[in-house]
Amino acid sequence: MRIPFTKYGLPQVVIFPAVLIFAMLGCFAIGRFSPNWLLILIEFILAAVLIWALSFFRDPKRVAASAPNLLLAPADGKIADIEIIEENDFIYGRALRIGIFLSVFNVHINRAPCNVKVEKITYKPGKYKNAMSPAAGKVNESNALALIRTDAPQDKLIVRQISGAIARRIVCGCKEGDNLAGGQKFGMIKFGSRTELYVPFGENVKRLVKIGDKVKAGLTPLVKYEI
Repeated sequence: MRIPFTKYGLPQVVIFPAVLIFAMLGCFAIGRFSPNWLLILIEFILAAVLIWALSFFRDPKRVAASAPNLLLAPADGKIADIEIIEENDFIYGRALRIGIFLSVFNVHINRAPCNVKVEKITYKPGKYKNAMSPAAGKVNESNALALIRTDAPQDKLIVRQISGAIARRIVCGCKEGDNLAGGQKFGMIKFGSRTELYVPFGENVKRLVKIGDKVKAGLTPLVKYEI
């Protein structure tokens, strides 16, 4: 039977619940020295934290859209910003950048936006500023996947995993040279973060989302190629 937690959550998905359950048992054991209302309050808070810790690493089953002319959301969350920029690291030209903010309540698994080959992976250490701001992508810890579409048009894409004020760990489960199917899981960012998608900007690129829209990784189309 499929376990509904991601492997990218190890060891936290084991350690955090174990620590919280131990704390709950400890509070119960010494509860006779405290007022009942205080014991109930502490147990309730610990139970809520336990449920949140488990839900953070949830891995819902999803079937990605198969249309080759769509670019799917690489993360769950809310569209925080959309901008046309000059991208000079891999795309080398004008690019549409779509930033997705992931709160601590979102699923944090990252997925490939379409069928791609991983050309290059670049990790950069950095700060841990609020991931809601587009500036976070410039100064925060990040991991950029340079991708090449394997369907037409064979554009260069970038998916950038970016740490936030709470996030302290970027996990990338793929390597250079790997082929990923659209919607395939490749990693996660632990505890609140930001994910950005970069697409070469042209007349054939149609944006399908706006700022404030909620999206789901592997399900929500962000961009459509009009061929």
